[in-house]
Amino acid sequence: MMRQYLAIKAQHPTILLFYRMGDFYELFYDDAKKAAELLDISLTARGKSGGEPIPMAGVPFHAVESYLARLVKMGESVAICEQVGDPATSKGPVERQVQRIVTPGTVTDEALLEERQDNVLAAVCGNEDRFGLSALDITSGRFIVTECESAEALQAELQRLNPAELLYPESFTCMHAIEHRKGLRRRPEWEFDEDTANSQLNKQFQTKELTGFGVTDITLGLGAAGCVLQYVKDTQRTALPHIRSIQKEQQDSRVQLDAATRRNLELTHNLSGGQDNTLFSVIDTTTTAMGSRLLQRYLHAPITDMHELSSRQDAIQVLMDNGFDAIADGLKTIGDIERIMARLALRSARPRDFARLRNALNTLPELQSALKDYDIPLINQLAHVINEYPELQALLTSAIIDNPPVVIRDGGVIAQGYNSELDELRALSQGATDYLDALEQRERERTGVSTLKVGYNKVHGFFIEMSRATSGSAPADYIRRQTLKNTERFITPELKEHEDKVLTSQGRALALEKQLYEALFDHIAPHLNNLIDTAGALAKLDVLCCFAERALSLDWYRPTLTSNTQITYDAGRHPVVENVMEGPFIANPLTLSDQQRMLIITGPNMGGKSTYMRQTALIVLLAYVGCFVPAQNAQIGKVDRIFTRIGASDDLASGRSTFMVEMTETANILHNATEHSLVLMDEIGRGTSTYDGLSLAWACASYLASSVNAYTLFATHYFELTELPDSLPKVTNVHLDALEHEDTIRFMHAVETGAASKSFGLQVAQLAGVPQTVIRAAKAKLKALEQGSADSPAQKTKQSNRTQSDQAEIIFDDKPHPVIDALNQVSPDELTPRQALDLLYTLKRLSKA
Repeated sequence: MMRQYLAIKAQHPTILLFYRMGDFYELFYDDAKKAAELLDISLTARGKSGGEPIPMAGVPFHAVESYLARLVKMGESVAICEQVGDPATSKGPVERQVQRIVTPGTVTDEALLEERQDNVLAAVCGNEDRFGLSALDITSGRFIVTECESAEALQAELQRLNPAELLYPESFTCMHAIEHRKGLRRRPEWEFDEDTANSQLNKQFQTKELTGFGVTDITLGLGAAGCVLQYVKDTQRTALPHIRSIQKEQQDSRVQLDAATRRNLELTHNLSGGQDNTLFSVIDTTTTAMGSRLLQRYLHAPITDMHELSSRQDAIQVLMDNGFDAIADGLKTIGDIERIMARLALRSARPRDFARLRNALNTLPELQSALKDYDIPLINQLAHVINEYPELQALLTSAIIDNPPVVIRDGGVIAQGYNSELDELRALSQGATDYLDALEQRERERTGVSTLKVGYNKVHGFFIEMSRATSGSAPADYIRRQTLKNTERFITPELKEHEDKVLTSQGRALALEKQLYEALFDHIAPHLNNLIDTAGALAKLDVLCCFAERALSLDWYRPTLTSNTQITYDAGRHPVVENVMEGPFIANPLTLSDQQRMLIITGPNMGGKSTYMRQTALIVLLAYVGCFVPAQNAQIGKVDRIFTRIGASDDLASGRSTFMVEMTETANILHNATEHSLVLMDEIGRGTSTYDGLSLAWACASYLASSVNAYTLFATHYFELTELPDSLPKVTNVHLDALEHEDTIRFMHAVETGAASKSFGLQVAQLAGVPQTVIRAAKAKLKALEQGSADSPAQKTKQSNRTQSDQAEIIFDDKPHPVIDALNQVSPDELTPRQALDLLYTLKRLSKA
């Protein structure tokens, strides 16, 4: 047996081997030690090798899925070796074979997958100048190929796809671009060969050439696609009929987001790595898991196809106007048929998958009826694809019981009445009650014993039972089977013959039921492609309903996508911050146009600069997803990329400081931004000395405004930058204001024109709980510094702003107003600092009105 194990293990040296022995999957040697540590199971020993005990660990076969799920989440791969021979007829060890290989990127079992996340297998190849990338979601059949022109672009795509496994060739030299990815697998060079890939892909798609897919011009990408397909075939060891095509992803068909931007905007994961308080968590009200996964893909890949975006907006508007409760109710019973179809294609579907598909098919006629009320092109198109499947619906209704067991192993899945031979065998295996009742009545008459009974148990089989007192009346052909305290049990030749029939019929019934179950896969196969398309259309319909619900519930508005050079909106809000705030969110406008390409944003820490910048990026992104946005009168012009340089931390693993990370991200923006890019720059230069940082910030802002001419929001604490509008005509100063009274501060969170008068750093430090002794020392130092640099540009700016502010207040005070009259009656001595601050806040609002 160990020779057999070692021969099989030699074929899978780098992954765990689950070797079936009776009711357990056993692991030996290093596999056993590793599994014992990872799964916290007992490590034992069995037999000896070279005089040393052989380490062994095992898991029960009926609970294997839970152990596999844990291993897959840890990034481990497992080869499942089953007993394929018959122990009764085997000479020596039972024949065993690896039936499947479970890897993080190729799992399809429901128990091993995250319900609302794509599970992607990807491969990359190429060099520093150009990379080929291919990705396959085996649970849906989506197969894409693309090429990236830089390591930064590759990292952005990998972050978008977030593959569970990433394959790369042995000669791959750009490891710094992928080394932090999980599930890295090194593969032989030949798997990335273009000619081999062409042959593999044509064979899979049953085509002579790949011209029809539009992918022949990306040779590196095709090499990666060939590796992906080879890996899936190696692990699944079955046909892959649901992988029907490959799609080329065009970079210019999407609004490009680099890795830093995806991270900073917290689309699906927050900065801590969790999923709370993200854009996705606020938007996701989808009914189905496949709709939720599609929504995530939408958020990570905003599109530039104006026709498609307009179609989505029209559909959302119609759903909002006419209501969508009937559609949402129908979708609730659909389930995750996208992944069910993948398991059906791989012939690994469980009985409950068939039951869920049946329930979904039963819902489709009602859903189709509801869709007739929405006469809009996109919904009509989806309704046509969704279709109905009456034949398949009738088949599954008659074939599968209402609540089938989890697995087919013990039978009980095929419904009564579906197959007459199975019904007969089941009747026999269950003892054929009518026959036994007739036998019991006949034997009572024959023996004259009215209390005689015919019974059955699993230990002794069938028997005739008589009391000890009447057992003397037993005929000569009664053979004693068991003696109990007060009864005797007998068997007769006739009953023995019936018992043999029953016992053999159980095995025959189970074998026939498994045969009928396998035939269901064949019945569904002709409908597979249409059902996969149906699943995709249902997911899109789910996302559209989600968008309509969010627009109604969150008071979002339809944006206008234009060809003009502008990004403007009124009353814009940050969707995530607004969702978590207890009080009202202060909405703000934005205007970026040909005449005003850059806003220099100043104001205090915690004043809302970063929120204002991020909300702009999210409003633009949502508009290019086809969703409504948290802003009124939004006019969004052409945007090709969104860049963010917000916050930074040390990258210790790569030996990069905070400032190095900041400069790397800044360099990426300056090299790749265009006049149609939206750029968010927050506190450039703060990671180095004041003069170095100021110089860098000034140079970056000047370059973006004059050379790149991108839409730019540039937040800074360097007040010297507020002088840029004097020399650059398309640059404007705005600030987020705050009010100060004694040592108390209140943030206005409202965007005002002009530069801020001060940054309120000491007041924010006080709010944060910095000790008073430190605050007092800081104030003294600040006073000394200000006196020492009274002639600096920053000081002049402050003095100018203060003078303007004083003049504004004088003008305001000259105007008669009932509120002012009332306030003049209040003595300042009667007010607490908090009350005084509230009054100042009221005055500020009145002055704006």
